[in-house]
Amino acid sequence: MDKAPVTGTAAIEFIGVDKRFPARGKSAEVLAARDIHFSIAKGEVVSIIGPSGCGKSTLLNMGAGLSKPSAGTVKVNGEVVSGPNKHVAFMLQKDLLMPWRTIAQNVEFGLELRGVPHAERQVVSTRLLNQCHLKGFGQHYPNQLSGGMRQRAALARTLAVDPLVLLMDEPFSALDAQTKMILQQDLAQTVQSEGKTVVFITHDLAEAVTLSDRILVMSERPGTLIEEIRVDIPDRANPMQRRKHPLLADYVSRLMALLKLDAQADVH
Repeated sequence: MDKAPVTGTAAIEFIGVDKRFPARGKSAEVLAARDIHFSIAKGEVVSIIGPSGCGKSTLLNMGAGLSKPSAGTVKVNGEVVSGPNKHVAFMLQKDLLMPWRTIAQNVEFGLELRGVPHAERQVVSTRLLNQCHLKGFGQHYPNQLSGGMRQRAALARTLAVDPLVLLMDEPFSALDAQTKMILQQDLAQTVQSEGKTVVFITHDLAEAVTLSDRILVMSERPGTLIEEIRVDIPDRANPMQRRKHPLLADYVSRLMALLKLDAQADVH
C-alpha cells in the first residue's frame, strides 16, 4: 500500500511566480513562466510536463535557489528560497560524477563539504550504494560503470545529503528503454522507503503516470499551469506494475490531448 503524503507545511510551494530573462540583443524581456501557483506535500511525487521551452527547468532552478523569481515567492519547508539550501538536492540528465573520485567518494562528496567525519560518510555511502544496487562498486571509478549504474550512483549521491526535496530534471532520458524502466523502479522504491518529496520533469508521458501522485501540465511559453491530474492508479512504488494497469493508456491519451500531441500526430 502507498504511504500517504505527510500533511502540514508544504515541502515546496510556488506562489504567483513569474520568471523573466533579458532578451539577447533586444530591450524587451522574455517571459519564461507566468503566474505559477502550486504546492507539493511532504512525501509526494509530482511530475511536470509541457512543451520544450515552457519553463519546466526554470521552475526547478528557482526551487533549488539557483535562480530568483522575477515576481512571486518560492518556499521550501515553509521558508522563502533566497539561495541554495540544504533541504533541496538536484539530479540531472547527466550524472556529473567526478572521474577522479571513486563511486563511494562521489556519493560522499556533499557530506564531505558539510564536514561530516569520514567514518560517518562511509556508513551513509555503503547503505545507499547497497540500496541503489551498487554493492561492491564503491571503489570503482565512473568510467568503469555503465550509464545506468552511473545514474544509480548519481541518485545515491543525491540522497546522501538527506534532502527534503529531490528536484529531478529528466534523469533517465538518455538511457535505453529497458535500463530506464529498471531505474524508474529503483527510484520509486527508494523514494518510498526514504519518504522523500520529488519534483520530476519528463517528456515521457508514461513515465510521468507511472511515477507520480500528481502531474502538472504546462502551456507553451510563457509557461503557466493549465491542468493538474491526480493519478488514481495504486502502488506508486511499483512503476512496472502500474505500466500494466488498464488506466495507463487513458492517462497518456489525456496528457497527449492537453499537449495537443494527438493533433500533431494527425497532421503528420
